[in-house]
Amino acid sequence: QQLIQDGFNPEKINALFASEQVFFTPSGVSSFFIHSESSLDYDQFLTSKPIANARGYMKTHKESLDLAEKTYGVDKTVITAILLVETRLGGYLGKRTVINTLSTMAALTDDDLKERIWNSIPDKKKPQREKFEKKVQRRSKWGYQELKALIKYTDREKIVPESIKGSYAGAMGISQFMPSNALTLAKDGDNDGHIDLFNHADAISSVANYLKHHGWKPGISRQRQHEVLFRYNHSNYYVDTLLKISDKLKEG
Repeated sequence: QQLIQDGFNPEKINALFASEQVFFTPSGVSSFFIHSESSLDYDQFLTSKPIANARGYMKTHKESLDLAEKTYGVDKTVITAILLVETRLGGYLGKRTVINTLSTMAALTDDDLKERIWNSIPDKKKPQREKFEKKVQRRSKWGYQELKALIKYTDREKIVPESIKGSYAGAMGISQFMPSNALTLAKDGDNDGHIDLFNHADAISSVANYLKHHGWKPGISRQRQHEVLFRYNHSNYYVDTLLKISDKLKEG
């Protein structure tokens, strides 16, 4: 109803939410309230096998990476590092239906649905109730904005919304873009007239454009690189790992 009030086509919206594939998913969304970035092991990506895989990826996708580096001024080793950490170079794209994640998050303004999320969090992992309430308030607004962006993006690119799988947070594609970034910053890397973040050329160009948009320029300082990459994922541990991977890839 809110989407229709905000100007989306009533027939399309009603048909979308009538689909059997679109439903409330408390178990997935509860991850938002127990997930801890600091507990992730990013060091695993600095071992010999992932680095070798990344070097192989750079050879396989040399043309797309060279073009992105030339067009956007972003080091191809940094683009590759992001794709390695985000999805193991496209090998792990997430299994959750993005529209369900975002719709569930947006629906948490409803008290009954909010309680279902609270009850789905294991007792040992429950946050303080006050923190949960604050996060729900913030996340439901965010989820709704991302849901609107997803519908606009899939409509523009003629993609069936419920076909897109992604992370527990609703990030999608090889580059793990949120829909709002897919809508505004994603690029058509292979010039086929479509922006498909599950396509390597498009994902590569999209990452490069995202970093350029946030201030990446050729020859910027290490500190500035860190600041720009922090926009991709607000974790110093994550950014440090990306820069270390990039260093290793530059060694050849």
